[in-house]
Amino acid sequence: MPDSVVVAKIGTSSITDDHGDIVRAAIEKLCTDVAAVRARGHRVVVVTSGAIAAGLPVLGLGGDARPRDPVTLQAVSAVGQSRLMRVYDDALAAHGLIAGQVLVAPFDFVDRRQYLHARGTLARLLDLGVVPVVNENDALADDEIRLGDNDRIAALVAHLVGAETLVLLTDTAGVLTADPRLDESASLIEEIVEVDHELEAVAGGAGSARGSGGMSTKVAAARIASWSGVRTVIASAAREHVVADAVAGAPGVGTVVHPRPTRLASRKLWIAFAVGSRGTVSVDEGARQALRRGGTSLLAAGVTGVHGDFEADDAVEVAGPDGVVFAKGLSRLDAAGLRAAAGRRRDELPDGVPAWVVHRDDLVVLEA
Repeated sequence: MPDSVVVAKIGTSSITDDHGDIVRAAIEKLCTDVAAVRARGHRVVVVTSGAIAAGLPVLGLGGDARPRDPVTLQAVSAVGQSRLMRVYDDALAAHGLIAGQVLVAPFDFVDRRQYLHARGTLARLLDLGVVPVVNENDALADDEIRLGDNDRIAALVAHLVGAETLVLLTDTAGVLTADPRLDESASLIEEIVEVDHELEAVAGGAGSARGSGGMSTKVAAARIASWSGVRTVIASAAREHVVADAVAGAPGVGTVVHPRPTRLASRKLWIAFAVGSRGTVSVDEGARQALRRGGTSLLAAGVTGVHGDFEADDAVEVAGPDGVVFAKGLSRLDAAGLRAAAGRRRDELPDGVPAWVVHRDDLVVLEA
């Protein structure tokens, strides 16, 4: 629909060469597509990778000389980010458009006040006719808490701005039935109704030494977007008019991942996909079935095991008797307290110990 928001994400391997040099033509092609989508009445947010790769050649660290330590890579990203934005500035200006740099961090999606602030900033940029160009703040990110891949950032941004369509650009035609490097008969999966474990297994791992993710991160991002009520298209960055065709719903443009019929609320989206898990809580079958039905909290009586070392209010995964994780939530107890309370009924708990381990308002069932 006109005036809807489109988020388009492009990865490092699609905009740099083997030495890490920016391929200006690739960014110019994307920006030409962005201009075409804008001309049809849509607003567009670009999520881009490439800051580290763009900084390596400038410092003589490209190719085999690429450093591995996080501190050096963060310093390199500070050099590369400005060069990357310079290309976007020029490429969008050629179409009469203005770029606005937005660097994000996990805190922007986890903290409620910061989330609202980030949403307001992006909304105002769009109202002003700017094309926000988003990247993770690699130069200052703590490696232990960073979001880690721009596919996931793109999905979270799509939720943040209420996007209708998320376009994830990659080096293949979309999600294939197998890794084409290993199976020549691999074919395109044109539609995905629900992202499940089998599909995630098919997606495999990283596809390029220069990128931080591969098809697996795009499928994971599409899952986040689906839970956000956002339609996702995974398609080749090399295809002509790819973003415009993806938005228009052109057949065969790539893999379309359909949104779920119900949109997950912001807070539960954070819990499910933006907050890192610090441990796992195992539960019995009765507790699993009760949580699956919905509307109930996880009680200590249903807990059969506690794995990891976490504090109260940390995120934990919830697994059934078979070890399969089916939910995620915020624990009201730390790991030691939960071990002491596990398996005990409400009337057996000491005074001051909450009856529930994860309150229903802090719990997300991750199954279809």
